Amino acid sequence: MKDTETDIQDNTNPGSPLGARGEIEKGKTAKYLREKLGGISEQAKENLKEFNRIKKLMLDALGEEDLTVKQLTERLNMPSDEVVYYLMSLVKYGFVKTGDIDDMDEYYTYKLNK
Repeated sequence: MKDTETDIQDNTNPGSPLGARGEIEKGKTAKYLREKLGGISEQAKENLKEFNRIKKLMLDALGEEDLTVKQLTERLNMPSDEVVYYLMSLVKYGFVKTGDIDDMDEYYTYKLNK
């Protein structure tokens, strides 16, 4: 027996993101989940604000010149593990790309993806 209240793929549920023919209506899944889960948590909102703040700092620093992880760590006064986390997120989403490797073949530089 199916529980139509919790099954997101059930088109008999009036709030389901599936239309009458079982096709997903564009944008309705997110709306359905927001209503079902009660919106976005305050913690998630705070995390996004912090990510955007650090993203802006990194993009501004890389706008001036290509930098290594070590240089970004020093410039932003952040631990290197945090710099790597945020930097790799920016690489993943196409804001930043890998540049050249230094003369000693130790560190890559990172630059804005223009």
